[in-house]
Amino acid sequence: MKKLTLIALAAVIMMIPALASAQVTATGTLSVTATVNGSINLIFNSDAAGVALTGSGTNAATLAFGNVSAFGAVAAGVVRTTTATTFTVSSAVDVNVSKTNSASANYTLKAQLGAADATNTWQVGGNTVTNAAAATITATGAYAANSNFPVAITVPFTTASGTVISNTINYTATAN
Repeated sequence: MKKLTLIALAAVIMMIPALASAQVTATGTLSVTATVNGSINLIFNSDAAGVALTGSGTNAATLAFGNVSAFGAVAAGVVRTTTATTFTVSSAVDVNVSKTNSASANYTLKAQLGAADATNTWQVGGNTVTNAAAATITATGAYAANSNFPVAITVPFTTASGTVISNTINYTATAN
């Protein structure tokens, strides 16, 4: 009887760890989908022949001409021309548009002044830009290449010394 009780007790003891280690589980399935969209990116780069841009390599750079005048010294990278009544300062600026996941062969680049300027004339790549409507700078820009589109400001001789000229130029690249 003692042997039978010991065997029964041993069987119960062996079952306790099995019952204590039993785990509860659950399962699930996550379906994942994504749709790839083509995209383009525009950045400004300093051109070796122009003024070094602050923020070069980004889409929000600054071109600081410094002190400008019809006569006298201008900063490195600034080109100046004069007429009988105005002077123009310009600097080479590189625009680089890249694409991903797109069959687009090229892009259209437009530029527009952020605010009206009734005194000075602004140009990008030889095209006059205003705040009234975006001007087409190129209709067939090449992707992944620095394209030089100089920025120029024409200033009348009647502008008072110490006048600060400041504006933004908003660029839009559209895949063709």
